[in-house]
Amino acid sequence: MNIQGKYVKLRAIEAEDLKLLHKWSNDPEINYVLGGWHFPSSMQDQMKWFSNQSLSSNSQRFSIETEDLGLIGMANITDINWKDRNAIHGMLLGDKETRGKGYGVDTIMSVMRYAFEELGLERLDTTIIEYNTPSINVYTKKCGWTIEGIKKNYCFRKNKFWNMLVLGIHKDDYFELAETTKYWENVK
Repeated sequence: MNIQGKYVKLRAIEAEDLKLLHKWSNDPEINYVLGGWHFPSSMQDQMKWFSNQSLSSNSQRFSIETEDLGLIGMANITDINWKDRNAIHGMLLGDKETRGKGYGVDTIMSVMRYAFEELGLERLDTTIIEYNTPSINVYTKKCGWTIEGIKKNYCFRKNKFWNMLVLGIHKDDYFELAETTKYWENVK
């Protein structure tokens, strides 16, 4: 089953996506704004990672594609906790040309719709490095997420420690946002 947004489709990652995902995973600019630590990876590492993906996992990853551009990024719902009904969400748009055009908002809205309306989760969480202002603004100003905490000096980038912001959204906040903005109006 694909997850359909207004502008994007979230689908399973396929072998033909690996070349572009490998390029993005080794892009210093992308890694600078992502949480976690990334070492240079080989295509063999990428293929090994791909072969370990499973539908039975509590972490699911999706390719983000548009009809006219094809693969533009990757999104996920990880660490799904079925007992407490929560998970962690993350995403990246690979090429700069795709940013600022509504694809990020649509991806986040689509992930929330799937998480809250199909999986029955109560809340989603994410973390964003404090200097990643574009991502902070998309989540908080356009998608209804709230900054709930700060992990001080959590990330080391370019010889300096940076804070990691902890953001979250509850399903009720998502439903209120979707209703207020009529986001899904005229979308199946």
